[in-house]
Amino acid sequence: MSTDPHTLERVLPDLHSEDVIDDEGPYVVILYNDDYHEMMEVVAQLQKATGYDFNRCVQIMWEAHTRGRAIAYTGSQDDCERAASVLRQIRLQVETDKF
Repeated sequence: MSTDPHTLERVLPDLHSEDVIDDEGPYVVILYNDDYHEMMEVVAQLQKATGYDFNRCVQIMWEAHTRGRAIAYTGSQDDCERAASVLRQIRLQVETDKF
């Protein structure tokens, strides 16, 4: 410890400690717009994949259509992978990512 009152002591980070990575955060399914599916086909598949009501699925489809992508579902990693798999059944372009 320094005896000089004008000297500041700095503590360097411990570079040997392992950082804990939290993989339990919320995940999202991102739906991308395409020009191959009818709008109502996308809405029906969204309902099947997410369990959301018709109006919410229309909003998600419309956002993807107008903005190029939309968050279609939010949940655990397993739930998002399941929802994405259902959307991929009709070859919709989706990806999952940590939010």
